[in-house]
Amino acid sequence: MIKRIGFALLGIAVCIAAGSPVSAQKRTVQPKQSAPVIAGKPIPNDPDVKTGKLPNGLTYYIRKNTEPKKRAELYLANRIGSLMENDDQQGLAHFTEHMAFNGTRDFPKNDIINYLQKAGVRFGADLNAYTGFDQTVYQLPIPTDSTEVFKTGFKILSNWAGRMTMDGEEIDRERGVIIEEDRQRGKNSQERISKQLLPVLLKDSRYATRIPIGKVDLLRTFTHDKIKNFYADWYRPDLQAVIAVGDFDVNEVEKLIIANFSDLKNPVKEKERIKYTLPDNKEPLVKIITDPEQQYNVAFAIYKHPASVTKTTADLRKNLMYNMINTMIAARFQEILQKGNAPFLFAQSTYEPFQGGMVAGMNAFQTVVAAKSGKDLETAITAAVAETERVAKYGFVQSELDVTKRNAEAGNEKKLREKDKTASSAFVQQYLGNFLTGSPMGSIDFSYAEMKRNLASITLAQVNALAKTLITPNNQILLIQAPEKEKANLPTPAALLAAFNNAGKNITPYIDDAVNKPLLAQIPTAGKVTAEKKFEDIGVTEWTLSNGIKVLLKPTDFKNDQIIFSSFGKGGTSLADRNDYQSADFSGIIPQSGVGDFNPSQLNKLLAGNTGRAGSYIDELYQGFTGSSSPKDMETAFKMVYAYATNPRKDTEIYNKNISDFKVSLENKDADPASVFADTVQAVLSSYNKRNMPTTMADLDKLSLDKAFAFYKDRFADLGEQNFVFVGNFDLATIKPLVETYIASLPALNKKQDFADIGANPPKGIVSKTVYKGLEDKASVQLYLHGDYDFTAGNNVQLEAVKSALENKILERLREKESGVYSPSVGLNVGKYPNAHYFFTISFSCATANVEKLIAAALDEVKNIKTNGATADDISKFKSEEHRQMELSLRNNGYWLGYLSNRLKYGDDLNLVLTSKQRVDAVSVESSKATARKYLDENNYIRLVLMPKK
Repeated sequence: MIKRIGFALLGIAVCIAAGSPVSAQKRTVQPKQSAPVIAGKPIPNDPDVKTGKLPNGLTYYIRKNTEPKKRAELYLANRIGSLMENDDQQGLAHFTEHMAFNGTRDFPKNDIINYLQKAGVRFGADLNAYTGFDQTVYQLPIPTDSTEVFKTGFKILSNWAGRMTMDGEEIDRERGVIIEEDRQRGKNSQERISKQLLPVLLKDSRYATRIPIGKVDLLRTFTHDKIKNFYADWYRPDLQAVIAVGDFDVNEVEKLIIANFSDLKNPVKEKERIKYTLPDNKEPLVKIITDPEQQYNVAFAIYKHPASVTKTTADLRKNLMYNMINTMIAARFQEILQKGNAPFLFAQSTYEPFQGGMVAGMNAFQTVVAAKSGKDLETAITAAVAETERVAKYGFVQSELDVTKRNAEAGNEKKLREKDKTASSAFVQQYLGNFLTGSPMGSIDFSYAEMKRNLASITLAQVNALAKTLITPNNQILLIQAPEKEKANLPTPAALLAAFNNAGKNITPYIDDAVNKPLLAQIPTAGKVTAEKKFEDIGVTEWTLSNGIKVLLKPTDFKNDQIIFSSFGKGGTSLADRNDYQSADFSGIIPQSGVGDFNPSQLNKLLAGNTGRAGSYIDELYQGFTGSSSPKDMETAFKMVYAYATNPRKDTEIYNKNISDFKVSLENKDADPASVFADTVQAVLSSYNKRNMPTTMADLDKLSLDKAFAFYKDRFADLGEQNFVFVGNFDLATIKPLVETYIASLPALNKKQDFADIGANPPKGIVSKTVYKGLEDKASVQLYLHGDYDFTAGNNVQLEAVKSALENKILERLREKESGVYSPSVGLNVGKYPNAHYFFTISFSCATANVEKLIAAALDEVKNIKTNGATADDISKFKSEEHRQMELSLRNNGYWLGYLSNRLKYGDDLNLVLTSKQRVDAVSVESSKATARKYLDENNYIRLVLMPKK
């Protein structure tokens, strides 16, 4: 795959566009200031990572780490990407990455994928790769408890590094796959805007002409020698690194690297690897872009900054201050966004790597703002930029910095406490950064001590001095992206410049609105644990409380500093009045409004430095609570549960802002083909049930905050049938008084509650619907095979086996054989309530001309499995993957939280997990055939297709 270019902000799809310079108006800019220069010392490398270099120049990083146990992360990093391509090779760096999975010296054709799947490594989810402008990275998580498989992992890396076969037939077959990757990820408004954006945003640089996906015409026609030459020139040891982190012997791994990579050779005539960057621009670059399918009016103000690699303790200190600035500006925007009269839909300012780090040596201070309409955009821009000008002119206040420091301190302490439970993947990313960019490899202990020292010594004056340097008089880029229908309402380039230039006028200092009150006015009267039951085989204790609530507790040592919990009780929005359900469906606005006397931003300030968090929810069938905490802050999470249950907040301003924003999104929703198609899918799958139809303007007109608040209070008035599950690093004696004080005291009326069936069931029989929306040659296909279902653990596993086999066959047929898709997917969804039902889903995107052919091919594979069952190979892969994933799951708090909650919801035996291996082992070719015949029911078949406008 390729590293993507673009942004997604709170559901607003955003990409950036720039154009030719225009005349700059005079702008008042703060005199450029520099933050105080503090001498730093070099950051020492972590002594627990072993590094080295082979005689041929290949670098290696090796570290022993036992999280997760019996696993290793193996990476092959290459300091090459699309920037190294010749004009006639554009797209071939990425193409080369694809060819790594299509045949090497020791693994012909797809043997690498087949071998690893049989070892329990999943293609895509585990085994993967990506290509960027100046890097290509291959990742291989692999088990270490099989010596043969583990050793083979290094052979696979070395085959990628220098032993790809580049078979001509395989190259030609892969052309269609990559073209379909371009179609799947693009052929939309974002791509069209990007084509106007990138040549100018990256103006006068190599980046502008080396977008990693390349040129489709060239991908179709290049001769085989072009990609073979690219591979021979650039896949060479002096530009490569092997990274190995995991549960293994370091010295043995070093021997494996030496044995597998020492014979790789560099070219006789090595091509120079040139470093590229972006030129400065003295005058602002201004560009206004519209597109028929763009949904929102969005503006950007970007200030480019040269960046250097973090090398010293002074660099660490400066980076921390930048992070503090980002955090404090974000908090200010949150305060504005929760007001009913907020001048924008969304706003954000951050100092970060330019365009997500795609350009080496370049950072940017960027403000992005979304407005309700083109007419409002100038006001929104002015308001958003005014906030950054407020920071530049007046700085932050001490209370803001104190909050930020307390949160940073909490995160720093948590990282240290989790030191021995750090995932191998985290270390890999650190070493990957060191090889690719030269970033540091400091130890956790060193990083902890430096941050602790810096948090104690950084002053408000120092942070404010650094903040003043973010807005610069040059290297400015000003952009607008908007719906085409708004074209006449948008500001002109001159007006846009004027809005930015005048944004700082008449601003006043920031005033903190923190509330100095306790979260709870008084501690509730405690209840009692009245009964206890042990499930020794799975380490679970069940408590029954005096108010009727049931609590399951599973203490673990999987994480040192994590406790997570959730609860549920039957009911949810299914119990709303059939003629007045809209307000109930919108009752989620209540917990989003804060709690008690605290709006969301005030609550964040109150809880600064405290990791205890909890919230409430209402979905269609259940209502309850979720939360997490470090052991030391657990009481705060419990207090929040009690507060959300007994003292919810009704905030008219937040409600009005949400309704106003929702209306804007609905007004522009029909412009986006994917949104229109998603609405159609939702409507068809619910048989056009009015309770499950997409929200409309008419629905919003029926909403009432008072009714939403009343429904919320009703759902949490009787919590006697709640079921809580706690998982993590706690002991029963410590958590018991908290449970008795804050959970056993929750209100209970001793009523029997249940959810209702709202009748939103999928249609029976054969249904076909095609939506015609969009401008590009791109189709999206979703096929559903579904039906009623006997929901049991055994049946669920058999369905999963069929799904896994069908996924393999669909991938082989549609991608490898037909070369018609990039990443087809097969999904399985099974549910027990309100009616047990299952869905198999086959989905893919493709060229419009190939829709019928590929649907027929997909259904042909369905028929093959019904006739013959899954192959023995597919069954073997399924079993290996399931067993390997279960090994990881059993040491994961999140898995146990979900598992125990579901057993309670479904009325299952809590010990069901103990027999999971037997259920997986019971899968066979014959059982898969019987399951496929029963459940791949073509009599209940829904075909949904999105096609471009006729």
